[in-house]
Amino acid sequence: MTDETAAGEAIGYAEVMRRLPHRYPFLLVDRAEDFVSGTSITGIKNVTHNEPYFPGHFPIDPVMPGVMIVEAMAQTGALMMSKTLDVAVEGKVIMFMSIDGVRFRKPARPGDQLRMKVVVTRQRGDVFKFRGETFIDGRLAAEADFAAMVVTVEEPAG
Repeated sequence: MTDETAAGEAIGYAEVMRRLPHRYPFLLVDRAEDFVSGTSITGIKNVTHNEPYFPGHFPIDPVMPGVMIVEAMAQTGALMMSKTLDVAVEGKVIMFMSIDGVRFRKPARPGDQLRMKVVVTRQRGDVFKFRGETFIDGRLAAEADFAAMVVTVEEPAG
């Protein structure tokens, strides 16, 4: 591996916004690092006290819901797919297809930074299978195998 491919490419917030259709309160990737086309990416999510789910989950001891951590991994995979395939956001969307082997190891709380390492395990056309691992302070917090595909969005009638 050369120094250029070892580091991978960074993806800033502006590009994340161009490549993912999600918006507040459901955009769960702030930026990404170590993007290697068709191979891997590391998504970054800074968890703040202002997350909309904390008042109800749980007011006295806030914990990020596990499904939101899984969604953050899926959005990281979608970001990698969008950049790899150069998918235009207009008229296309990357949809979550399946998830297996989810394990939660450490809770995410306000002030934590999630580092979602997502690796392609298989690709066939517009369908990708991934292995995702989320780390907090270098410790494994969650893991999952998941798949996603590119779907054409139909214009609403009318």
